[in-house]
Amino acid sequence: MSKSNSNKFSRLSFLKKAGITATAIAGAPFIFTKSKSKSSVIELEPKVPVNYAKNDHIQIALIGAGKMGQGDTRTALQVDGVKLVAACDLYDSRLKRCKEIFGDDIYTTRDYREVLDRDDVDAVIIATSDNWHDLISIDSLNKNKAVYVEKPMVHHIEQGAAVIRAEQNSNAPLIVGAQGTSSVLNEKARDLVAEGAIGNIVFVEAYTDRYSHEGAWQYPIPPNASTDEIDWETYLKDLPYRPFDPKQFFWYRNYQDFGTGVAGDLFVHLFASIHQITRSIGPNRILATGGLRMWDDGRDVPDVHLGLFDYPETDTHPAFNVSLRVNFADGSGGGSYMRYVGTEGEMLTRGGELIIRKSKLHDAPAMTNFGEFDETVRKELEEHYNKIYPDPDPKVLDPEELVYRSAHTVGTRQQHFINLFHSMRTGEKVFHDATYGLRSAAPALAANLSLFQNKVINWDPEQMKLI
Repeated sequence: MSKSNSNKFSRLSFLKKAGITATAIAGAPFIFTKSKSKSSVIELEPKVPVNYAKNDHIQIALIGAGKMGQGDTRTALQVDGVKLVAACDLYDSRLKRCKEIFGDDIYTTRDYREVLDRDDVDAVIIATSDNWHDLISIDSLNKNKAVYVEKPMVHHIEQGAAVIRAEQNSNAPLIVGAQGTSSVLNEKARDLVAEGAIGNIVFVEAYTDRYSHEGAWQYPIPPNASTDEIDWETYLKDLPYRPFDPKQFFWYRNYQDFGTGVAGDLFVHLFASIHQITRSIGPNRILATGGLRMWDDGRDVPDVHLGLFDYPETDTHPAFNVSLRVNFADGSGGGSYMRYVGTEGEMLTRGGELIIRKSKLHDAPAMTNFGEFDETVRKELEEHYNKIYPDPDPKVLDPEELVYRSAHTVGTRQQHFINLFHSMRTGEKVFHDATYGLRSAAPALAANLSLFQNKVINWDPEQMKLI
């Protein structure tokens, strides 16, 4: 790529936009909190909360009341003006627990359709096993109930189009629960990339590693769990009947019939952030590998999964590559990491920080290989070099590292719910809607196809179809 073409996506001066000058600092949405000779720390201002009238209540219902569903509901209820009125689950113990947590007055049922028939339900949280996400989302939207559906939005790629149509035909919004897209750090990272903070993106790498029983989805199984308290036949959905297996119910992520493995659980989070930050709609070529290395407990999904993804050039970004990894057998203890590499630096997310490190090449190449020539040729080369690359004018050196931190006291999951409820009240479109949800889920689900079918998967991210 030529130098002129390589600057195609770096339209604005990064430091000017970043507010290094005194004039920019005065009007920019962040403040300097600390500065060193080679590093500056910038604190992003929190979003201004919106207050609603006390009688402006949104009443929600929970469908899928396991650990994730209960956690989502606790978070949603932290938002002013939100009340839980109903809960649905196929396991009676979870319904009893919901009454213990949220009040004995909530309505409980095993049948989600009873929840959708209630006039007092404005929105639903869908935190079931993955195989039920699409149908319950569609039925909810058809009843004009707003939807917060856990990721991945669908169990299979081909189910996505129907969810998108249902959202488009409904008066209610849908948001997918990859809450990183509501982070102020993600929003800042997106702006920095567009401004050319690290030049043109060429490569993104990320991993999420774990080393624990719960991290590998070995959740507690009640010893007396049985079909007396669990609606096993409904759980099977459209699958042929099989005898009750508590592992397949409580550890559903470990089984392809009910879950989507590490790719559907964790790759989706990574894709959601990558697409937001790079303004991409997705890759067009997917290659994955992996296997079962440690947790041989009957599961039929890998505990180590690696994927390579090719992103084509678009109007918003150059072509780049992505490498993702999940390792549930990480004897070093686990961890997570995301790194964006550009032609002029790198950007990392680490904990609650966003880090920019600049490393731009000098305009003049270093004179390091002249020693192989005799004195006459060395002199000719030196004169030629100095003519082409005269001494540069004096300039102020940029900070080698910028660190952004969020001053937002609201967590990203809570902000995700705030965004949904704001959309319900105002009609404004949510960012992580069904289309965005499919474009985040499809590459992850394609990574499963690549691994299980042992082949490269081609994907059309614009038309959202397998090729």
